[in-house]
Amino acid sequence: MNRRARRAAPRVERARLAADIGGTFTDVVLETGGRRHSAKVLTTPRAPEKGMLEGIARVLAQAKLRPADVGVLIHGTTLATNALIERKGAKTALLTTAGFRDVLEMGYEKRYEHYDLDLELPLPLVPRELRFPVEERITANGTIRTALDEKSLVQTLKKVKESGVQSVAIGFLHSYVNDAHEKQAADLISRALPGVAVTLSSAVCPEIREYERFSTACANAYVQPLMAGYLDRLERELARGGFACPTYLMTSGGGLTTLETARRFPVRLVESGPAGGAILSAGLARENGFDEVLSFDMGGTTAKICFIGRGRPEQSRRFEVARIWRNLKGSGLPLRVPVTEMVEIGAGGGSIARLDEMRRIQVGPASAGAEPGPACYGRGGTEPTVTDANVVLGRVDPVAFAGGTLQLDSGKSRSTILSRIGTPLGMDASWAAAGIGEIVEENMASAARVHAVERGRSPERCTMIAFGGGAPLHAARLAARLGMRKALVPVDASVGSAVGFLRAPVAFELVRSLQSREDSFDFSRMNLLLKKMQDEATAIVAAGALGAKLATHRAVEMRYEGQGHEISVPLPARALTAKDAAKLRADYETRYEAQFGLRIADVPVEFLTWSVNVSTVSEDLKTKSSNRKKVKAKPNGKRSVFDPRSGRKASVSTYSREKMAPGMQLAGPALVTEPQTTTLVPRGWHCSVTAAGHLLLEKKP
Repeated sequence: MNRRARRAAPRVERARLAADIGGTFTDVVLETGGRRHSAKVLTTPRAPEKGMLEGIARVLAQAKLRPADVGVLIHGTTLATNALIERKGAKTALLTTAGFRDVLEMGYEKRYEHYDLDLELPLPLVPRELRFPVEERITANGTIRTALDEKSLVQTLKKVKESGVQSVAIGFLHSYVNDAHEKQAADLISRALPGVAVTLSSAVCPEIREYERFSTACANAYVQPLMAGYLDRLERELARGGFACPTYLMTSGGGLTTLETARRFPVRLVESGPAGGAILSAGLARENGFDEVLSFDMGGTTAKICFIGRGRPEQSRRFEVARIWRNLKGSGLPLRVPVTEMVEIGAGGGSIARLDEMRRIQVGPASAGAEPGPACYGRGGTEPTVTDANVVLGRVDPVAFAGGTLQLDSGKSRSTILSRIGTPLGMDASWAAAGIGEIVEENMASAARVHAVERGRSPERCTMIAFGGGAPLHAARLAARLGMRKALVPVDASVGSAVGFLRAPVAFELVRSLQSREDSFDFSRMNLLLKKMQDEATAIVAAGALGAKLATHRAVEMRYEGQGHEISVPLPARALTAKDAAKLRADYETRYEAQFGLRIADVPVEFLTWSVNVSTVSEDLKTKSSNRKKVKAKPNGKRSVFDPRSGRKASVSTYSREKMAPGMQLAGPALVTEPQTTTLVPRGWHCSVTAAGHLLLEKKP
């Protein structure tokens, strides 16, 4: 081929691959040439990469592609989350300023449940015997009061080595403003303890408030060896399999990051899977013109609920992981990393149903997971689950479950529900299964109501977007409980989070605490800080942006002087000037009044923490329009489904989603089936297919 011919040859668009490892299922999605292929396989907890590689092999076979044809792989995992919840991370030590050894134990010094006499506080990830005091002191303005005692630290490191730790966190007082001592200590550790992972609090969370900073640093150190080992194994297996494409990890804040950054800051991956679902819902909200949306993601282990306004999910820099009591704030480990604001509860298909001491049906948070799984999986599970209940109710086809790759044993579902729930309560299996369904839906509705109150939202004004393997089965009934009249089940709903990964931008956020009052606003110092942060974040994002256009969003957290909590205020894209102090105060007071209903006159405001987020610019898909006439869909069969209203089984029409074209409509009760999930259309609801192929469920007036 001559040079001119080579230039004229069309550029082949390479495939894009996404994989989401959940507690029960691993979802894989492949996009190529405008087509999408997906696979849903059981997660392999002991070696998560095995299930993921199995799913990848399936979608490549469907698309008739080779690993070399893949241009990018995007991955999200619950491995870091599970390690923190189950306390299965690395043996970790903490080096901290002398006198602050017990900060992790004291926490906020308040009770999350005032009247509980048997209150249990979350145990620190690092026990007291592995927290070592270090002679050093830096003041709040960054000056060194007491130099780091290297001789003493060397002796301390001998004790650390004898303890056999795999990871060390360094958390010194005020290191967010001057990290010299933490870097000095890290250098000594690298020489004294080769091979031991080291986390600096000034790198993972350079913010004021030592408890949250130390907790975040310890969490990062706790999961770092586990995640580094997993990512190394995954990288080797991908290379061995012929993949030469770049691999990105989904972060909890909804952006993508490189493998190297993920190895350094694995704590940023804690909520990576749910973040993908929020991105999907936000994109669908923008494409369909929905102002207010409730994103509902129900998988095999948990259900996630997120409110989205004006096409953007709410973001936060504070959240708790591994709450130990009734999902109450304060009962978990605080982390300060960028995260999508949502509520997550133990209400998935594998959530276990039981009777409590008062003989009431309870569901979750314990889950059967992938091993052994629900009783109907036939893998050794003996406890009744939500999936078992849906099988008994007739809502799930045992033969077609998971695309026919996993045959369900409906007899085991019936017998275990009857023995554990039905017989003790004097009811048959169908009524017991209906009770399980009612309770799990009420649990999700209750969590959504609480989250709505906390966020100042009204569910009645929202449209639900439901995805995940279990959500389409419960979407309409949950929406009705919340006073909502519309629910959208998108194309490929069962693997929605993985689809969201493919829409995510490459992004990274940096924060720095630098305190200043409005009457001493040093804009030149702030500009230098913001430029340094932007340069650092841009370098990280540009490494994986592949030439894409970048966008920068800057903000500062502000508060009235004397207050303990802040409100984030956006910063202008340009350099700051002296006049911006008054403008930022006005913006802060507008937001403060919107949240608390008042303004406080004659009290100075403080600027506390500055943030810079750099991300690639993603384009939304264009909304399709259709002039097709509305026609009645034709059923492809019937199924016997238990109706709790009448107390008996009824014959319900089933429809194949693959055969439903835009404009088609049907009335409930009905079931819309597809290889990896089923959408329940209750009586009083009707379903129509949008121009883009989504199912829109609407409650009749």
